[in-house]
Amino acid sequence: MTRRKLLAKSVASLATLYALPTLAQEKPAAGSGTAKKIGIAAQPNQVRGDEITPRAQASIEKGLAFLAAHQAKNGSWSEGSSGAGITGLAGLALMSGGNLPGRGKYGDNVQRAVDYVLGACQESGLIAADNSHGPMYGHGFATLFLGEVYGMTGDDAVGPKLQKAVRLIQNVQNKEGGWRYQPQPFDADISVTITEIMALRAARDAGIKVEKEVVDKAIGYVRKCQCADGGFSYVANQGTGSGFARSAAGVASLYYGGVFEGDDLKRGLNYLMQFVPNRGNVDSEGHYYYGHYYAVQAMFLAGGEYWAKWYPAIRDQLIARQTPSTGGWSGDVTDEYATALALIVLQMPHRYLPVFHGKGPGA
Repeated sequence: MTRRKLLAKSVASLATLYALPTLAQEKPAAGSGTAKKIGIAAQPNQVRGDEITPRAQASIEKGLAFLAAHQAKNGSWSEGSSGAGITGLAGLALMSGGNLPGRGKYGDNVQRAVDYVLGACQESGLIAADNSHGPMYGHGFATLFLGEVYGMTGDDAVGPKLQKAVRLIQNVQNKEGGWRYQPQPFDADISVTITEIMALRAARDAGIKVEKEVVDKAIGYVRKCQCADGGFSYVANQGTGSGFARSAAGVASLYYGGVFEGDDLKRGLNYLMQFVPNRGNVDSEGHYYYGHYYAVQAMFLAGGEYWAKWYPAIRDQLIARQTPSTGGWSGDVTDEYATALALIVLQMPHRYLPVFHGKGPGA
């Protein structure tokens, strides 16, 4: 099948494979009074279909326009070692709106992002402009982006470099099962580990071989980070304490590693629920957008009341935080980074990105 036909097929599939159910199609959990009252999803990975309100859609459109306007001529949204990662996230934000390389209002922007990330792929498999500042963060996000692009287009230019990126992730996993800033198997933390787990998940779903042992070890590391209160610490077995952003990453790690039930998952979700937007200060650690990027994924995968309570709250909070004059968001790293994460959160009900569906790479 030619690339053109693959692109056409993937665009057409957006309306069927990830089509939103109508309210009539969505059935609440049997016997659940709460479900009947607020219309929560009956199963994980489901949405009602009306979560994105007209106000939210207007906010999304302004945010997408902001990203498109701030893309550099070389296709990136940031230079330096984090450039490929932020570009990957911005590309994912545009794809969350239904755009694919060469298809959709921002299809050309997505293609330019793909070209930039491919150009940042080193012979070793590392995706980064340089190695100066924690390139494994950017590598994880960039690999996730390429995995989604490859899975939805089958682009032959992407496959080989995606395979090399996955091979590097597997080769630099440390003995505990995690990853950290540099592409070396020395230490680990949960924030870098989740980026690599998601990258492996996307690649595996796209048909790239991922070793089950690597994923199993990663989940073992994540579990060692869980604290008595159900939240997650930054590193394993060092008593750093729980926090919102890293706990959201921890719960998402379990899901993307193929863990869909169990006490660890339930305790993690219940810990996060104390941070439902507008109920507490989730800015205290300075990772607002990062934390909610993972939290909304965890709540979507959990479904039920978790999703029904979380998404409307974060949707309305993000709309209120948007900068009216520009259409972007600010507060973490760069405006482009914050805007990309905000848009991915807001567009979660679209379910256009395959990574948000199905089983993890180790399943």
